[in-house]
Amino acid sequence: METPYEQESLDSAIEVSLETVKKRAVRGVAILTGRGFLLNGVAQVSQLFLLAFLSPSELGTFWIVSAAVAFLIYFSDIGLAAALIQKKEKPSESDLATTFTIQQSLVLVLLLVLYFISPYLVRVYGLTDEGRMLIYALGISLFLSSLKSIPSVLLERKLMFGKFVLPEILENLFYNLTVVYLAWKGFGITSFTYAVIVRGIVGVVAIYILQPWKPEIAFNKNAVKSLLKFGVPYQVNTLVSVVKDQGITLILGGILGQAAIGYLGSAMRLSQIPLRLFMDNVTKVSFPAFSRLQGQKKELAKSVTMSVQFICFLVFPSLIGFIMIVPNLMVILPKYQKWEPALLPLYIVSINVIFAAVATQLTNMLTAIGKIGVVIKLTIMYTALTIILVPYLASKYDFTGAAWGYAMVGMSSIVAIWVAKRQVNFSLLDSFVKPLLAALIMGGIIYWVRGVVEPTSINTAGMVILGGMVYSFGSIMIIGPSILRDGKKIIYNFLGK
Repeated sequence: METPYEQESLDSAIEVSLETVKKRAVRGVAILTGRGFLLNGVAQVSQLFLLAFLSPSELGTFWIVSAAVAFLIYFSDIGLAAALIQKKEKPSESDLATTFTIQQSLVLVLLLVLYFISPYLVRVYGLTDEGRMLIYALGISLFLSSLKSIPSVLLERKLMFGKFVLPEILENLFYNLTVVYLAWKGFGITSFTYAVIVRGIVGVVAIYILQPWKPEIAFNKNAVKSLLKFGVPYQVNTLVSVVKDQGITLILGGILGQAAIGYLGSAMRLSQIPLRLFMDNVTKVSFPAFSRLQGQKKELAKSVTMSVQFICFLVFPSLIGFIMIVPNLMVILPKYQKWEPALLPLYIVSINVIFAAVATQLTNMLTAIGKIGVVIKLTIMYTALTIILVPYLASKYDFTGAAWGYAMVGMSSIVAIWVAKRQVNFSLLDSFVKPLLAALIMGGIIYWVRGVVEPTSINTAGMVILGGMVYSFGSIMIIGPSILRDGKKIIYNFLGK
């Protein structure tokens, strides 16, 4: 509990004392990790419900429209918010008001752009009136989101993660509950229209209650110059990722159409569930650990091996087990049979996930030891391959071709693995090969059993239990009992307990 004096010090020139920074940083690791599990869990459960209640075309429409608006959102911020967070001195009221004024001006311009290009989007992607209303709703959501920027900056600078994550948790809970309920009631695409509005309102109200700030209109030329020195390079660096993700979705939407995007997007999101549940949380807390060990190469190599092994140990059996029992689930749950065309793309894009489980953590390590230039080059490589391979293969072989394109981009992570191993001599055999071998043995046995038993609920549950037993035994035989000991070490070291 903070004393009144400590709270008052937050508004002083020093803003937050060094001791407070340490305490809140440690507390923040636990909070962010917990938030990650909660939000990812809610999102994945919501996704499974939406797959049952919505058609491929409806989900595809949402992803295409979301990509278009997300692409515009990139231009709503020229990095000023990030510059305020990074700034060494406490931002002045002039800094805050100037940033708010510039961002709101950009957002209003983008809303006008969105309004004028909406007929073009409707025509190119064959959107219905419901799709057009979704565009407008996402525009309103963009405006509401921009109102949160300054209070968010103030909370992040104070390292008050408990307050910072609460609006995000509330937003996601209200959004997912609304969209699932309305989809269940048959609202179709309109479910997203109402849900994004609800999310935006809840987020704004929550953050202004937690961090009051009176919006002001101002423009300080000196403040702008100072903030742009960091903001513009930061924003340019994120452009590559925006093009790779949202840009490709828009291109594929024009090539494949709404239903195909629904199949492809669902396959990709389902395959990434293990990554979102396990890998994201480990990478959040491993970055500071790697940073502290960058001067101790042997200890860093051990830590990298341990963390990659831990991620692969969890992700590989989850992924392979899931794709093995999906055909059974489609028989048991008839509502999911409409997604049968997505099965082959699901198998193909799972290749991408296997490589991502390793390469993402290694990229995280490269950033932690200061090799940001190498990371940027790798990001450019992934983006270039995605732009070249995915649309071309999609035009030739429909959404299955696009899935192969993503798989080939994933396999290019061999380059990232090679680069990382040159920097830090971690064990690729222990961290990647052994968990993969144990998971493949498990998958092979489940596949054999699936072919000789009826696809009933009881048999499928038995396959899951059998798979878990086989994987546990195989892991101890192949990896060794050290996997349990190393897992405890990771939890102890990364959570700072």
